[in-house]
Amino acid sequence: MLQDALTSLPHGPGFRFIDELVELVPGKSGVARYRIRTDEPFFPGHFPGQPIFPGVILIEAIAQLGGVVAQSDPAIPPLADLLLTGVRAAKILGAALPGELLTLHAEVEGRLGPMIQISGAASIGERVLATARIMLSGRESAA
Repeated sequence: MLQDALTSLPHGPGFRFIDELVELVPGKSGVARYRIRTDEPFFPGHFPGQPIFPGVILIEAIAQLGGVVAQSDPAIPPLADLLLTGVRAAKILGAALPGELLTLHAEVEGRLGPMIQISGAASIGERVLATARIMLSGRESAA
C-alpha cells in the first residue's frame, strides 16, 4: 500500500530520489528512504575523485516526498501537473556520499487551493544534511 503512493511521482527512474516510502499519514506527513547509487550520472563532475551528492538534489528529494504526501490526501483530489515552484529557508548542512542511505521527512504545513507548503529534511542517521520549506503548485483536475 505505501509503495502505491509513489505512483503519484511524475519523475522517471533517472530522476526519482525515493526508493521506499517508510511512513505515510495521507495528506499530512511522510518518511522515505533513498540509497545513493555509486553510478549517479552527476558524480563524475561533482566533484571528480571525491563525489558528493548535490545539495540541490537533497532539496529535490524533499520536494518529491512532499508531493507524494500532498497527493495522498483522501479529502482533496490530486492536483494535475504538480511542480516545485518555490524554495524558502533552505539550508545545506552537510554532504552525502555514494552508498549512503538518505532518510527524507516531509510535512504539509498548509494548502491554499492548488498551492501547498511543505517543510522537510534530509538526513543520514542522526546527521541532518538539509532542511527547507518547499512550495508545490499544480492545477485542479477537471471533474
